[in-house]
Amino acid sequence: MSSHPEPSPLSPRATEIVTAARALLEEQGPDSLTMRALAERLGIRAPSLYKHLPDKAAVEVALIERGLAELGQALHTAVTTPAGPSADSQEASTCPSPTDPSSATPVTAALEPIAAAPDFPAQTLTADVPTDEGPPSSPIETLLSAYRHHALANPALYRLATSGPLPRKRLAPGLEEWAGSPFFLAVGEPHLAQALWSFAHGMVILELDGRYPEGSDLDRTWAEGARAFSPGRP
Repeated sequence: MSSHPEPSPLSPRATEIVTAARALLEEQGPDSLTMRALAERLGIRAPSLYKHLPDKAAVEVALIERGLAELGQALHTAVTTPAGPSADSQEASTCPSPTDPSSATPVTAALEPIAAAPDFPAQTLTADVPTDEGPPSSPIETLLSAYRHHALANPALYRLATSGPLPRKRLAPGLEEWAGSPFFLAVGEPHLAQALWSFAHGMVILELDGRYPEGSDLDRTWAEGARAFSPGRP
């Protein structure tokens, strides 16, 4: 039995449909994700899809759940490596959420979506994944490196999972919060954790959109961001 929230269970056929939808999304972008296009990719008639998933929204929810689960797994792995946060910061994970003082859960809605990003150009589907010259030197750098690598390796799925209104009521219980909790584990304070996620998300979106000037040293920018959020920062 898994120790963390899992995406909502799907039948084998529904899983096959969602897998095809993900491939279509990453190859051609969100505008291509229609039930008709999905049926054509699977070699079936569109009405057949509705026997397994009721509508396009259900397909998107399944994709978002998988996006959150995979990102969360990458981030949890990052913060539980030997270079991860201290035991003290992990014990602090029972601190109350800033949005509910009575809650004992970390960083409620840590992955709260910001305003929907504009349609992205086709070239961002092949964003280069950075290659590190060496291991990150701090837990926060380790976390940010994992976040950046995962998002740039799955750009369209990342956008779908983090842009625009989130169908929170349709997601598997606890999945969103679990996916965001590594930010809390890295810094030990809920508001700082949300600020750190906002930095990471903004950096990723700007990089995917190609908004940084040519020649920008983004590795240095990420490192400076990590330093700004680190204990003992000026």
